[in-house]
Amino acid sequence: MNRGLHRYILFLAGATFLLLMAGALVTSHDAGLATSDWPRSNGQWFPRMVGNLFWEHGHRMVATTVGLLTIGLNAYLFKESRSWVRRLGLIALVGVIAQGLLGGLTVKLMLPLWVSAAHATLAQLFFCTVVSLAVFTSPGWSNRHETYEERGGVPLRYLCLAAAATIFLQLILGATLRHSAPWDRQLPTQLVLAHVGGALAVALVLGAVTFNTLRRYPEVKYLTRPASLALTLLGVQLVLGLSAYITRLMSPNDPQPLNPMIGITVAHVVCGALVFATTIVLTLRSFQLLRGQRSVAELATA
Repeated sequence: MNRGLHRYILFLAGATFLLLMAGALVTSHDAGLATSDWPRSNGQWFPRMVGNLFWEHGHRMVATTVGLLTIGLNAYLFKESRSWVRRLGLIALVGVIAQGLLGGLTVKLMLPLWVSAAHATLAQLFFCTVVSLAVFTSPGWSNRHETYEERGGVPLRYLCLAAAATIFLQLILGATLRHSAPWDRQLPTQLVLAHVGGALAVALVLGAVTFNTLRRYPEVKYLTRPASLALTLLGVQLVLGLSAYITRLMSPNDPQPLNPMIGITVAHVVCGALVFATTIVLTLRSFQLLRGQRSVAELATA
C-alpha cells in the first residue's frame, strides 16, 4: 500500500468537498451570472473579486485547483499495480473535465435548468469517485480481513447498493429543485413534494441498512461505524432540509439572499454529499467482507 498516494487522495477529497461548498455558495447567492463570459471573468483571468464575482470566480479558481490535483492524481497512479484503480483515476479525470465544461455551459446558455442540475449532480458523482479511490488505497482495504457469510434475509451488500442508488436519485431531485427558481420566487410544488418523498425513501432504505448492519454484524466495526455515521448524518440532513425549506419560504420577501437561508441551504447540500459518500464507503466495504475469502484476496491483489 502506498501511504503517500492515499494521503494525496484524501487531500483531493477535501478539496472536492470545498468545491461542492463553493458551488453551493454560488447558487445560494444567485451569483451564477455574475460574469457573462467563461473561462475568463469580465475578460480577465484574475479580475477584481467584488460582490457576486467573489463567489463565481472563486468557485472557478477552486474548480481549477481540483482539476490540476486530479491530473496529478493520474500521474501518481501511473505506477499503481491495480489496473482497475488506474482506470478509476482516468474516470475521475474525465469527470472533472466534463464538470468544467458543464460549468461553462451554465454561463454560456444563461443557467438552463437541465445543465445546472447536471452540473450539480456530476459534482456529487466526482466527489464519490474520489472517496472510492480513497477507500481502495486505504490501509483498511489492503489489510486482510475476516470474511463473513451473509446472515439472513436480503444480502446486506445489495441493501447498501439500493441505499446508494436511492440517495443518488434524491440528489438529482434536490439539484433540480434547487436550480428551478431563484431566491425571490417560490419553488415548484410538485418538485418539493417529490423531494420530500425522496427524503422519506432514503430514510427508510438507509434506516433498514443500518438496522441490518447492527443486527447481523454487531462485532464488525469496519461495517457498523460507517453505517451508524451515515444514519447520524441523515438525521442532521433531514433537520437541515426542513430548516432550508422554512427559510426559503420567507426568502421571496427579502431584497437579496440573506445569510440564514444561505448558510442552512449550503449546509444541506454538503451534508447530502457526506451522506452519499458514507453510504458508498459502507457499500464498498460490504462487498469486500461479505463474500468468499478467495474473491476478497483476488480483489485486493488484482
